[in-house]
Amino acid sequence: MRKLLYAMQAVAMLLLLNNMATAQGILKGKITSESGEPLGNASIVVGGNKGGTATDSTGTYRLSLPSGTYKVVITSVGFNPYSMTVKIDNTTVTRDVALQFAIADLSEVVVAVGSRASQRTFTTTPLPVDNINASELQSAGQLSFDKALQLRVPSFNTVNTPVNDATSLLDPYEIRNMGPSRTLILVNGKRKNPSALVYIQTSPGRGETGADLSAIPTEAIKRVEILRDGASAQYGSDAIAGVMNVILKDRFDYTNFKIASGVTHKGDGFSILTSLNGGANIGSKGFINYTINFQRENKTNRSGTVDAEGDNNDLSDGTAASLVEVKKYLARFPDAKNISGTPTSTAAKFLINAGIPVSENTDFYANAAYVYKKVQSFANYRTPYWKQDYGLLHAAGTEYLGYGPTFEGDLNDYNATVGFKTIKSGWTHDISFTTGGNKQLYTVENTVNHSLGAKSPIRFKPGGFAFNHVVGNIDISKEVTDKLNVAFGSEFRSENFQIFAGDTASYTGEGANSFPGVNEINAIKVNRFNIGGYFDLSYDITKALLVNGTVRQEYYSDFGSAFVWKISGRAKVAGDKLTIRSSVSTGFRAPSLHQINLQIAQQSFVPGQGIQTKGIVSNKSPQAHLLGVPALKPEKSVNFTAGFGFNPTKNLSVTVDYYHIDIKDRIILSSNITNTAAGNTELDDVLRNNGIVGVSFFTNGIHTKTEGIDVVANYKNIPVGNVGKLTINLAGNYTLANELTGNVTNPKLISDAGQSTIDDIQIALLTTSRPKYKAVLGGDLVLGKWDFLLNNTLFGPTTFHNDGLDKNLKLEFQTKVLTDLNIGYQFSSRVNASIAVNNIFNITPEWKLKALNSNGDAILSDPAKVKQNVNAITFNGRYSMVTYDGSHFSQLGTTFLATLNFKL
Repeated sequence: MRKLLYAMQAVAMLLLLNNMATAQGILKGKITSESGEPLGNASIVVGGNKGGTATDSTGTYRLSLPSGTYKVVITSVGFNPYSMTVKIDNTTVTRDVALQFAIADLSEVVVAVGSRASQRTFTTTPLPVDNINASELQSAGQLSFDKALQLRVPSFNTVNTPVNDATSLLDPYEIRNMGPSRTLILVNGKRKNPSALVYIQTSPGRGETGADLSAIPTEAIKRVEILRDGASAQYGSDAIAGVMNVILKDRFDYTNFKIASGVTHKGDGFSILTSLNGGANIGSKGFINYTINFQRENKTNRSGTVDAEGDNNDLSDGTAASLVEVKKYLARFPDAKNISGTPTSTAAKFLINAGIPVSENTDFYANAAYVYKKVQSFANYRTPYWKQDYGLLHAAGTEYLGYGPTFEGDLNDYNATVGFKTIKSGWTHDISFTTGGNKQLYTVENTVNHSLGAKSPIRFKPGGFAFNHVVGNIDISKEVTDKLNVAFGSEFRSENFQIFAGDTASYTGEGANSFPGVNEINAIKVNRFNIGGYFDLSYDITKALLVNGTVRQEYYSDFGSAFVWKISGRAKVAGDKLTIRSSVSTGFRAPSLHQINLQIAQQSFVPGQGIQTKGIVSNKSPQAHLLGVPALKPEKSVNFTAGFGFNPTKNLSVTVDYYHIDIKDRIILSSNITNTAAGNTELDDVLRNNGIVGVSFFTNGIHTKTEGIDVVANYKNIPVGNVGKLTINLAGNYTLANELTGNVTNPKLISDAGQSTIDDIQIALLTTSRPKYKAVLGGDLVLGKWDFLLNNTLFGPTTFHNDGLDKNLKLEFQTKVLTDLNIGYQFSSRVNASIAVNNIFNITPEWKLKALNSNGDAILSDPAKVKQNVNAITFNGRYSMVTYDGSHFSQLGTTFLATLNFKL
């Protein structure tokens, strides 16, 4: 009996201990904004993988936890995270929290670009890195990612080209005046595919290609990091100017439905956008986040008044009788029925980002994106005194008023990455596979092939282009000690480029008027592969002094190998308030498959001669060999940066960085090589024998030097009243030099004929066609439920030497300031709205002709000669605001965009 009693006592004791061990408590409360609005779908995450929950529509939460002490983190999109320590026993603990509206604080944000050996925060990185968060992109009042960056990053420039054609599918962009092909675009740290299109118009970016930034839906972006430094050693080709890493939204907070609509002050360009961003969380770390985006933008028209004398000389007979007819037509249609502006565009974008833990040490990650885009732009209108339609484009018995060819482009762009990241025994292994591609097919309508006359069709399929790549990455890193970090890895990439032939009628004879098709003999499909490896070492000599070094070896199947290196360092002084940093590196850019293999014909306006067909011959073609054009080789660069970051207080930061970029063997699309005046050189024979009016080709023709200064300043948390907070941002870029150095490399056949692969037009496009300086000054005021953003963008002077402009003159776009205002209101925790008025003072580009010497002064004193030059650069007034070759910012003037966001 006594033994039984002892046993019962023992069991009771075990039950009591078990109950004590598993005692449960309750953590509950309400999450609101600092203005008192309840926050639904706010995340409550318990540290140590102990679980979590989310608030309901009233902002309340409830969570059961075993007894213990926990660190709890509360987050909600648009608000600063809040961390608290809570002790739980077998009672109920109530914690109500008011989250503060988010004001960008970079002090603890980890930079994903820069060193491959160790990630640093923005205040400790030895390299200049911009951080653009989602709210800054959304408040820009732009529907596309690239146009939002134009108003947020001083060293980034893009603008709609005045002559669209295939360029209407995506506009050229660049960082630090380096062209689109020298900025590497990453998505979640993995290389995004470039576009299939090569820009061949006489505009900035000519002869290059870049990734389609507009294909990335802004609503899917968490933040963007822009490394403003050469990074070939870390990332390989295409990173001479820097790296842009687009970081996608990950952990799910709430489903957001967005609808936006806009219009220009002239009532055209109506746009509509709908977007849905949502997802789900998987455990405490996993997630799926998706974005679906549909948008439509109607065309705009900013055509100028056409000059009759100019059109009569260029497009008609040039006689007094023909001038009467030209004037009669232009009296009825002063703009010659031209449509000059942004194209009609329709796009559907889909993107998904996921991360799923598969074990305690390993995560699976993936992202995929697809965009379909269809655009329609308009060629110069063919007036009756310019072109005939053989009765094909107007009804019999009706007056013939000319015809306007249309250009339609169909674009498909995709990219996807899958990978596994494992952290074990201090080693991080990241293995990934990436694929991506871009395909463009074109249609030309409402035009004719004049070589076919009355037998011509009026709709043509002129062909197109495609590019795709597959990339494999292995990246391994380890924190060897608390001072030493090491990383190494390898990348394999296979690339394919294809040119699609047009239908026969599109290229027969003269070809489709306005956009000739690709001849079947120029249709090709080519491939290459490359493999590279890198080694990266980061060492904290002291807590304040850091050095980082990287070496990289690349091998390409079509031109050989490249070896590059980089050394950077950072010193923190004055109690970590001042950071001094510098880097020096070598870099390279492989010639793209597009540049090696492109061969097409294209029509363009030639002052005094009208529209002429000019050819681009492949670097590997027989014609190129006859001209003595050598095979393309990689560009080689030397980059140097030096600067400092100053953080005297938590709320104030200032960075200043100087950069110097020296590029040898820079690849250019040459100027148009034509017959000499005498017509008796070997060059003339080659051109005549191949039936070419003019020829361009890609070549390693020049050596350039670019240097400048970047300044970024941020002052946040300035109190306004009892509940208001103000942030002031200032960022600027000043180009000290952007010029050619040394001699131009010309094939002997061309130099013997007294010609050159580069002319004043090309030099201007490369060196002065982007603003000399650009600055962004903005203020963001959060006042209760209201949010006010006032932004001023200064565009410095831009200089062109346009085709047809007298050599004694230059054209300069004047310095202008554009002011944008965005007002937002939080109706409830689930609904907010904003209205953006961009360029509220309706500032448009303005240019002047300037003399380079006394001969230029004489020209500017002669009204007839001034008119002749103005006609040459504006196609007789059709492009009077931006000129035929471009400008430094949009010509649309004031635009409006209203946005509604719903949390579902």
